[in-house]
Amino acid sequence: MSQKYSLPQLIALLVVTMNGFANDKAPSKPLNVLLIVVDDLGWSDLGCYGADLHQTPHIDSLCKDSLKFTDAYAAASICTPTRASIMTGIYPAKLHMTIWHEAAHRAPPTNRALIPPTVDANLAHHHMTLAESFQQAGYRTAHLGKWHLGTAGFYPELHGFDVNIGGTFWGCPATFFYPYRGLFGSRQELRYVPQLDGGQPGEYLTDRLTDEAIQIIRTSTDKPFFLNMCYYTVHTPIEGKPELTKKYTALLKDGQRHSNAHYAAMVQSLDENVGRLLTELKQQNILDQTVVILTSDNGGFINKFRGNTVTSNAPLRSGKGSLYEGGIRVPLLIRWPHVTTPNSVSHEPVTTCDFYPTLQATLNLPSNTEHNSRVDGTNLFTLLKNPTTSLNRGPLFWHYPHYYQTTDPVSSIRDGDWKLLKYHHSDRVELFNLAIDISEANNLATKHPQTTATLLSKLATWQTKVNAQMPTLNTQFKQER
Repeated sequence: MSQKYSLPQLIALLVVTMNGFANDKAPSKPLNVLLIVVDDLGWSDLGCYGADLHQTPHIDSLCKDSLKFTDAYAAASICTPTRASIMTGIYPAKLHMTIWHEAAHRAPPTNRALIPPTVDANLAHHHMTLAESFQQAGYRTAHLGKWHLGTAGFYPELHGFDVNIGGTFWGCPATFFYPYRGLFGSRQELRYVPQLDGGQPGEYLTDRLTDEAIQIIRTSTDKPFFLNMCYYTVHTPIEGKPELTKKYTALLKDGQRHSNAHYAAMVQSLDENVGRLLTELKQQNILDQTVVILTSDNGGFINKFRGNTVTSNAPLRSGKGSLYEGGIRVPLLIRWPHVTTPNSVSHEPVTTCDFYPTLQATLNLPSNTEHNSRVDGTNLFTLLKNPTTSLNRGPLFWHYPHYYQTTDPVSSIRDGDWKLLKYHHSDRVELFNLAIDISEANNLATKHPQTTATLLSKLATWQTKVNAQMPTLNTQFKQER
């Protein structure tokens, strides 16, 4: 016998049925995050940033699908401090991690005018790392490649990563070819990359790390993943695949800014492997469920390796170690599904400290109130949605109280278009207007004394606020004449 319903009853039944279908709909899955941090990749090393030798079609394609930042900065001009800023959102000066890990273990040099401070070599456990935040949110967390944030008691697996492949306290491998071990540097230190057994002769480290990452992506079907993809490339030793090195040797021409075929080969291998990762995400139908961020830990290395200049950051001045733009301005591409606009550009100054609050807040990750009270980064989400937005964040700061091949101890501030460098061993002050002088060729300190004084005051106030460690005068040092 058929049941008869009145019109109001039919409407009510339809609403209940529709609600049932709505309730049966699976909730949207949390976004995956692929964070690619390249080692020593310079601002102009990629095709999409003006490289004139290096061929990077896969990263260039990613750029066309992403928001490209022209004024992105590493939080430091060298590796360890920047990586600490990514994991914590905190300025390296506040962390007291202002030099690379190995150097932090050594006694400061005493043969210069200033004695650098003794700084922390390990990322302390009381910080809530980005990985711990993802882990507490139910993500599968994996670190691959360079770690450089502490000895064995401070390795990735003790800072929130479920998986650690290749992460140690060393800043670079002895070689990029299997078995990735050997004596390195003037100290002839035995180095190796762990968790990478079973390779074949000729296997290339950048390829192998990508192989491992792809396996993690394929097996992360039951939960979202945070993949911290920290390639050792393009750090020294400058070793490209022979066939690619041969290719770029034939492409060298007079007048090119980039002139190292071995380095160009390394950059191409990086590009190929970024392409492999993106292809895997597409094949797994999760590219549009994955935030992709690509950046570098500092500017390109402009010194020589085995007799050849490694790279050029032109038109930027200087390179790794320096607080000129060539040492701290880095490539940054962010592809955020349904948020960023393909082929868009932002000229807003941002820093690696910003990744932490941006990911944590936007993805609703667990946080720690005490830790977040110390975070220096800014949530970039409004900028990701609208690249013309002004963050109104105030100045950016850098502090490097050490010596390097490209610099003496120095601190710096960027406030709007103005940038100031203050050297610690003298009264030397430099002021540049980056809007008209990206190459920092014209020191305007004497022409703009009020701006110089204002920035010096802001820099000093910040140094006090973060308890920045300062170098001290070496009373035993005698300047050679």
